[in-house]
Amino acid sequence: MGQKVKYYRRKNGNRTQAAIAGLCGITERYLQQIEAGQRVPSADVLARLAAELGVPIAALLTEEPVEEPGAPVTAAPAIARALMGYGPPRSSAAMRPAQLREQVEKAWSTWQSSKDRFTEAASVLPGLIGDVEHAVRVHREGSDAGARREVLRVAADLYGLLRSYCRRAGRLDLSLMVADRAIRAAEDADDPVRIAAAQWNLGHVLLSHNEPEAVEEAKDVALYAVDQLRKTPATAETQAVEGALELVAVVSDARRRRWWAARERLEQRAAPLASRVGEGSNVQWTVFGPTNVHMHAMSIEMLAGEASEGLRLADKIDTSRLPSRERQFTFGLEMARCHDLRREDAAVLIRLFDLKELAPEDLARSPLARDMILDLQKRVRPTFRRQVNELAERLQLV
Repeated sequence: MGQKVKYYRRKNGNRTQAAIAGLCGITERYLQQIEAGQRVPSADVLARLAAELGVPIAALLTEEPVEEPGAPVTAAPAIARALMGYGPPRSSAAMRPAQLREQVEKAWSTWQSSKDRFTEAASVLPGLIGDVEHAVRVHREGSDAGARREVLRVAADLYGLLRSYCRRAGRLDLSLMVADRAIRAAEDADDPVRIAAAQWNLGHVLLSHNEPEAVEEAKDVALYAVDQLRKTPATAETQAVEGALELVAVVSDARRRRWWAARERLEQRAAPLASRVGEGSNVQWTVFGPTNVHMHAMSIEMLAGEASEGLRLADKIDTSRLPSRERQFTFGLEMARCHDLRREDAAVLIRLFDLKELAPEDLARSPLARDMILDLQKRVRPTFRRQVNELAERLQLV
């Protein structure tokens, strides 16, 4: 019943608990307890709630489940319009490849390091998309083969950034589109490392889907890219990207509950590559290295429900020197999930508040964080209720 009240309060006007409670003549605390499933309203209060929410009483009593709110779609409309080709005509001369390279690398650096990366990306990416795509069109018809190839490399790198942005912002359709554009640009540039990195991007888009077929396809894409990459001379760059692709296959196995296959691939394929690449690598912004491999080992245990083992592994991992705030955030979120599996509510809250400081915009967009907070609202002790409600408000779950 509480879920139905909360669902219709959001659906029919998205009013606050305080507003609905006041109009129904009950306290906000009482309504919070009703929505959390801790109190059952009297028939009189139920009738007042139904009237105020604009639904029949039967709608609040049905046993049909309601959908909990998922992570919001937060992609900036200007980015979507730029990707669709809408914008002012580009009649001026194209920017030089070196200028574009500098701007794309700066955007990537901001994306990996800024607490406010979504806000900053939304202000920079629309213009950058226009500049890069205009340069690609100009150089496609030009006679400078070297400049054309460099512009296509820049385009592939930009589309890799857009894949990450669109995926995290809830636009999997755009994420799939830019992943495909990255592959095409890398192929036109005849750059084996970037082709493999683009396939890595595509693998992550497929992993974002819930369908088992898409998750399996992610592994197929990654291993095909590994086979193609091995046909080129081995370098530090090729080994780093190969290792990142192996991690896509590891996650695919884990997501399909093939725990031992995931552990074996991580130990036998990814770990040796990480040892050769070493710490501090960020080839094609994959952050592949020993720390990333250790983080995936913990992730496997979390997905397998082996929370204690996951936390044991996490205790040995230091993410402070990772160049990617996103990877630090994911690590902290998975630690919170391990505590959540053990019903260690205080530890879950500590981790979530740490994540709010580390990457507040990521926290607001994380489906896993939203699920954990919704579960905490239903079971948390009164001691921690204020903190849980604060997080729920931050994620607009109240």
